[in-house]
Amino acid sequence: MYAHSVLLAVNPLDASSLLAAFGALGIAAVLFAETGLLIGFFLPGDSLLFTAGLLCTPGLHSGPHLNLPQVLVAAVVGALAGAQVGHLLGRKGGRALLERSRNRRLHEGAQRAEELLARYGHAKAITLARFVPVVRTVLNPLAGALGVPTRTFALWQAVGGLVWTVGLILGGYALGSTIPNVDHYLLPAIAVIVVLSLLPLALEFRRSRAAARG
Repeated sequence: MYAHSVLLAVNPLDASSLLAAFGALGIAAVLFAETGLLIGFFLPGDSLLFTAGLLCTPGLHSGPHLNLPQVLVAAVVGALAGAQVGHLLGRKGGRALLERSRNRRLHEGAQRAEELLARYGHAKAITLARFVPVVRTVLNPLAGALGVPTRTFALWQAVGGLVWTVGLILGGYALGSTIPNVDHYLLPAIAVIVVLSLLPLALEFRRSRAAARG
């Protein structure tokens, strides 16, 4: 009964809620879903990682306290395993995986992912996609559908995944270690991370509009 009540109280769009309910295990599950399954495109990957880093800081007065090594391992495993599964699903199911969805945001992400692959090549596109919401979800199966070699994909998704997960977690941890009572500013900090994570989408949209007008 208690576990059922906890599950009902969890907000999957709220990083703090997910971390309070599931801790490091929740990080692995969310990143696996966001990077490996198309249904996970709406999950808060960036803010989850940054918040997890903050909550690893010693001496916080509110929120759960997380263990930094556990958080790092969970994040890396979830992100890397998810991306590889997404690539495998793309090789098996091809574009049918995307065509079954009617979500406009998901299809826009697929278009941007395809543009990234065409514009930057496999290595750079796979690495950069980790830092763009929605695109990091759809690029993995799209790369599989387009026949990106498994070894090439595995290498560059691991590079991007390590920089993305470890960078955001340690960024949150460093901020929490530097600013006293940082937990009082948790919501504004998360808001800033969300805005920064959306900047690549905004810049790409602006570039696309400029190219269309030209």
